[in-house]
Amino acid sequence: MEGSSFGAGPAGGSFEPVDFLKQPQTILRILSWVFSIVVFGSIVNEGYVNIDSPELHCAYNRNEDACNYAISIGLIAFFACVFFLVLDIYFPQISSVKDRKRAVLLDMGFSGFWAFMWFVCFCYLANQWQRTPKLPEVDQAADAARAAIAFSFFSIITWVLLTLKAVQRYRLGTDMSLFATDPLASAPNAGYPGYPTGSGIESTDTYQSPPFTENSDINPRGYQVPSY
Repeated sequence: MEGSSFGAGPAGGSFEPVDFLKQPQTILRILSWVFSIVVFGSIVNEGYVNIDSPELHCAYNRNEDACNYAISIGLIAFFACVFFLVLDIYFPQISSVKDRKRAVLLDMGFSGFWAFMWFVCFCYLANQWQRTPKLPEVDQAADAARAAIAFSFFSIITWVLLTLKAVQRYRLGTDMSLFATDPLASAPNAGYPGYPTGSGIESTDTYQSPPFTENSDINPRGYQVPSY
């Protein structure tokens, strides 16, 4: 994007909510936020069942670690999406190029890492669900368990796309002419400006010292060289 810094224009521009919501990056963050709610919400509400005891057990093969892992990943993704949405809103107001670069690198690193964490979550839940015995108690939580697995897979896609968007913003770099303070920076091959010229009318008040000539007196008037 010409005339921009890491995908955004110079600092100080006005915020347009409609344009912001139409950005692919914003849509992906909102989808990731919704998917995280579905994952941890499904497990918290219906992911625990009574199997041969009054105590609740995780529906994924009674593996408490599977439920805890999915809930943790979903909650962290929920708050991360909120954080990066706020950062995206504030990003055009950041005037420092270094701060913008750090923000893009943080987005790129976290999004890539969390796409991998969602991949682990999907594989973990799918594996444990295949090993879960088919019991009437488990059937009550089947829809919630499958929803958590499905939206874990969808979260992989959205977070991978967010990573690619961050990489794209990083590769755009910065148009340094937006931040240059030297007026000559925009034209490196241009010559230096000359001195301003006058109006062409010589002022009578201008003082000029007489030029040195060969006919000037060697000794000042009234002064004699002393003889020794």
